[in-house]
Amino acid sequence: MGDKPILALTQGDPAGVGPEILAGVLADWASGAAWIPLLICEGSALEALEALPAVARLRARLHAVEAEADRPEALVQARAAAARGAVPWIDPAPRSRVVRPGRPGGEDARGAIAALDRGLELAQGGHVAALVTAPLSKRLIAEHVDPSFRGHTDYLARRAGLREYGSDYLMAFLGQELQVALLSTHISLREALQRVEESRIVEALRCMHRSGARRIAVAGLNPHAGEDGLLGSEDDEIVRPAVMRAVAEGVEASGPVSPDTVFHRCRRGEFDWVLALYHDQGLIAVKTISFGGATNWTMGLPYLRTSPDHGTAYELAGRGLASSEPMREVIGRTLAMLTARSQSG
Repeated sequence: MGDKPILALTQGDPAGVGPEILAGVLADWASGAAWIPLLICEGSALEALEALPAVARLRARLHAVEAEADRPEALVQARAAAARGAVPWIDPAPRSRVVRPGRPGGEDARGAIAALDRGLELAQGGHVAALVTAPLSKRLIAEHVDPSFRGHTDYLARRAGLREYGSDYLMAFLGQELQVALLSTHISLREALQRVEESRIVEALRCMHRSGARRIAVAGLNPHAGEDGLLGSEDDEIVRPAVMRAVAEGVEASGPVSPDTVFHRCRRGEFDWVLALYHDQGLIAVKTISFGGATNWTMGLPYLRTSPDHGTAYELAGRGLASSEPMREVIGRTLAMLTARSQSG
């Protein structure tokens, strides 16, 4: 058990589906599995869900790890508990309160951040092999905790000392047949188009290359990638020179590739990755093919961080209707990525 990777699993919004989808995975976790969970979830959130069978089974198996879980003896304690079949657990906000599934508020936003902070401290300290995050509400955290909060990706990058999206880190999605990174994320389409610059594309390709991405297709911006300038000049004047610069540096990239065929060509094996030039260009394809089943991976962090590609689903919270399968997929892909990293040295 000593060489098994520990995955820190954060609750997300305690009033959303995060706690119950994690319970759905961990209630069936067995000590013979190839990994060890470290659940970071408020006890109050689990108590609010005690009528759900999976949560009831999980609560009976929890083993509380002392608050300073980055101390070596605490992690030894976690491994020993897991060897006995217990699920190691940290309560990031141990005071008792009422959590109302599906009815989030300011205390839930604070609980979500408390869990996330605990997980990132463990990951940045090298005490866990990866950080897996359940969904939270950007709006609630921005409203009640941190006005600058725009999501896991930027928050974790900032806390890791990374400065600029695109050059230092990227949002990427791993589906069953499609892997996509985004040149820009949650900004207006007008602003996203203004950010399609040669230097930004080169930096993004460098970041992907450093993260292990190979055979990258850069999606064109215009229909048919501009069709030799007939449908717009940006692909010839901006995208193509960026790809040529990156290739000259050793990046395995192609493009611009017509955006109406690039995802199909990637699925059939012609490419391994697509760099999409704005959020919806990439995410429409990913979510059409693998809705709820893709893994969100933050490229460029000093540790591995993954999450499901769905949201808090407040309308399902507490009703026993939320599926744990997307979270199982994420954990499976996370373990596969850890294995690949160890084998590559």
